[in-house]
Amino acid sequence: MSELTLDDLKNAAPKAGFFADREWIWSPEPFLLNKAQRRTLTRLGHPLHRFQQVCDELYRLSGEGRRPEWISRLLDAGKPDWMIKHQRSEGQRGVAPRVIRPDLLLTEEGFSASELDGVPGGIGTLAWLSKTYAAAGFEIFGGADGMLKGFASLFEDGAEILVSEESGDYRPEMAWLAGELGEKFSVHEAETWKPGDREAYRFFELFDWESIPSIRELAGRGGVTPPLKPHFEEKIWLALFWTPSLRKIWEKELRGSHLQILRKLVSYGWPVDPSKIPPHAALPRLDVTSWDEVGEFSQKDRRLVLKVSGFSELAWGSRGVTIGHDVSSPEWKEMMTRAQKEFGRQSWVVQEFRETKLVEHPYFDPETGERRIMVGRARLCPYYFVDREGKTKLGGCLATIVPADKKKIHGMRDGVLVPCM
Repeated sequence: MSELTLDDLKNAAPKAGFFADREWIWSPEPFLLNKAQRRTLTRLGHPLHRFQQVCDELYRLSGEGRRPEWISRLLDAGKPDWMIKHQRSEGQRGVAPRVIRPDLLLTEEGFSASELDGVPGGIGTLAWLSKTYAAAGFEIFGGADGMLKGFASLFEDGAEILVSEESGDYRPEMAWLAGELGEKFSVHEAETWKPGDREAYRFFELFDWESIPSIRELAGRGGVTPPLKPHFEEKIWLALFWTPSLRKIWEKELRGSHLQILRKLVSYGWPVDPSKIPPHAALPRLDVTSWDEVGEFSQKDRRLVLKVSGFSELAWGSRGVTIGHDVSSPEWKEMMTRAQKEFGRQSWVVQEFRETKLVEHPYFDPETGERRIMVGRARLCPYYFVDREGKTKLGGCLATIVPADKKKIHGMRDGVLVPCM
C-alpha cells in the first residue's frame, strides 16, 4: 500500500472535475469501517429494496381504495394529473428504483437513515474514488470497480444518461462515468433529448418535469430508471413507516428480519398534517394535540428536523431542512406554520434529530497541503444496484466527513469525500 499525496490525487482527477464549480477536501486514505458496520451495510440492500416494493404496492392499493385513501392523497399532493395516472398505470406495477442509496448518519448506537435518495448523485465520483484508492493498495469496500460494474449491470445494451440543467452540477461525474463504461453509454441534456433505441438513466428530479419537453415520451418507454414515479422521491415514506395505523400493514408485508433492521435504522418521523386531532388523542411521542403546539416548543424540546418531503427544488442538498434546536423560536414557529399551510400542495415531514458521533480522519489542508486530522461528523452513503431478477448488490460506500460544528452533512466545500474500506 502506497501513501497517497495531495498531488497524486489532484493529478489523477480528470481536468473537468466531478462537480461543476464545486470541490471537496482531499484525504490520504479511505474511511475505515469496522466489522459490525460492514456486516450491516452488506445486508441492507435487500431490505431497502423490499421496503420500496411495499411502498409502491401500498400507494397503488390506496389509490384503488383497497388501503386507506389518505395515503395516496398525501403522496399525490402537488403532482400533475398525468404523472399520477402514469405511476398508477398497469405497466408501472412493481417497477421500483434500481439504484438505492440511503443517507446513513453515524451515531453512537449505529446507523440512522435520514432518507432514501430518489435520484442519487455521487455515482461517478465514488466510482473514481474507489478506483483511485484501490490502485494505491487500499482494500475498498465494494471493490475497485464495484460502482462501474453495478451501474453497467442495470442496462443490458447501454443507456442514455439524461442530466437536466437543474442537476447540471453533477454532469461532469456522469460524463466521466459514461466515458469509463464505453460507447454504449452517453450523457445528454435532458431538455433537448430525443428518444432513441437505448434505455435511459434519469438524472433529474421529477419536480423539474416542465423543463423536459420529451418527458411524456420518456414515461411511455420501458427501461427507464429511476422510474417516473414521484412517490418514490418523497421522504415522507420514512415517517409513514412509523405511523401507528399502518403498523399492521408493515408487519404483514415485510419479513420479520427486514422489519427489525428497518426499525433500528429509520429515524422516527411524522407527516406534517394540520388535520384536527381529537382532544383525547395526541401526536405519538410528541404528546401534543396540534402542530401549532410543536411550533411553540422550547429549544430543549425541539430536537427535531423539519424537511420538505419531495417534488420541490428545496427537497435536495439540505436546502429545505430546518434543525429545530439550531434556529430561533420565531424561525422554528414560522417554518412549522409554513409546513401546515402548504399541506395539500407540498408535503413536509418532521423527524427526530439523532446526534452523530465524532470521528477522526486525516485530510490535506486545502491552503498548505499539510496532512491534518479532522474531528468531524460522518454520513455514509452505500450504493445498491438491483438486477433484473430483483437481487441487490453493493457497489461501494461513500463517506462524507464534515467539521464537528456542522449539523447538516452533505457534499460541502469544507467536507471530506472518500470511499470506505
